[in-house]
Amino acid sequence: MTTWGVGREIRRDNRGRAGFYWPLEMDATAMSNSADRRMRQGMTKAMGKQAQEQKQIPFGNDKQENPQRQKQNAGGPPLRSAPVGMTAVGGGADEQKLERLQKILAAAGIASRRKAEEIILAGRVQVNGKVVSELGTKHDAARDHIRVDGKLLKGPEKQRYYMLNKPRGYVTTLDDPQKRPTVMDLMMKPKAGPHGDRVRLYPVGRLDYLSEGLLLMTNDGELANSLSKAAAGVEKTYLVKVSGVPEAAGLEQIRRGIVIDRGRLDEVRAGRRDRIVTAPARVEMVRGGDNPWYEVTLTEGRNRQLRKMFEEIGNHVEKIRRIGYGALRLDVPPGEFRELTLGEVMALERAAAGKKVVPKKRTPEFAQLKAPGKKKRRQL
Repeated sequence: MTTWGVGREIRRDNRGRAGFYWPLEMDATAMSNSADRRMRQGMTKAMGKQAQEQKQIPFGNDKQENPQRQKQNAGGPPLRSAPVGMTAVGGGADEQKLERLQKILAAAGIASRRKAEEIILAGRVQVNGKVVSELGTKHDAARDHIRVDGKLLKGPEKQRYYMLNKPRGYVTTLDDPQKRPTVMDLMMKPKAGPHGDRVRLYPVGRLDYLSEGLLLMTNDGELANSLSKAAAGVEKTYLVKVSGVPEAAGLEQIRRGIVIDRGRLDEVRAGRRDRIVTAPARVEMVRGGDNPWYEVTLTEGRNRQLRKMFEEIGNHVEKIRRIGYGALRLDVPPGEFRELTLGEVMALERAAAGKKVVPKKRTPEFAQLKAPGKKKRRQL
């Protein structure tokens, strides 16, 4: 063994290795300090390992599982205890999908939710052999046997989506008390596509009696509600023909937002009228003349909004045709309809979520204005 020299200097051992050495009388102290340092490092590592093991204890348990139980659970996710009334995560139990009974009936195409509530209150619904006549009860459509007037429900309908070109003179409703033609009369025609015809459809939004153009028809209530919310900002594009040429200042008002539907006098508010300001809109002239056509894009859908906007600036609206809804463009003849593609449905879902969608660059024939025809000369 090599004996190191005294003094703080660099020496070499018998193998030629160089090192910085302390005096012999300090070796014991240095060794003691080194041992203390190693002991503290070891304790720190042990404490860190113990803390890491405590973090890995399954949620909700007061102590670790025994080794045999840990072996049984090896290879799968750790079990977690769940609050009362909820299914445990990772436990393997099937989660029940409980929904209100009226929602289940509506999804099965029996009736709208409001009508479904009337059917339940009338005692016409049985769940697992028992009559249910109270609202608010929740059930699992996949497990429970639900009957309406003795007929077993076959489950929810397949979701369907159609584009309809509504002509003038049709009411956007399921049933009209005045017995006027409705959009449902147009949807009674045989439908092309992979699905059957026996499905309950309803319109997304409205087009008034004298308006025409693109109208969405579906049985997907969730998507319909999302598209109808003003917060989603789904763009709807119209061709609007007005009587007389609007002033530039008036069109600028519409672009910025204009006050409509001032409402009735409110006694609580000292006789002031409620002010409703429309959201900003895009307005572009597409054909001039004494009665010009404009392309107007809105992100909301108030009752008779376009007519009221132009009336505020002194112009009567003669015709309205909706040609766009989100990324969709009207591409079917008046009175006809077609089923949407999967890509078109996905584009509507993106628009309903507030995401930007871009329509195709090519404008279909039915989304354009027809070229004005030449007037025929009278023969003398």
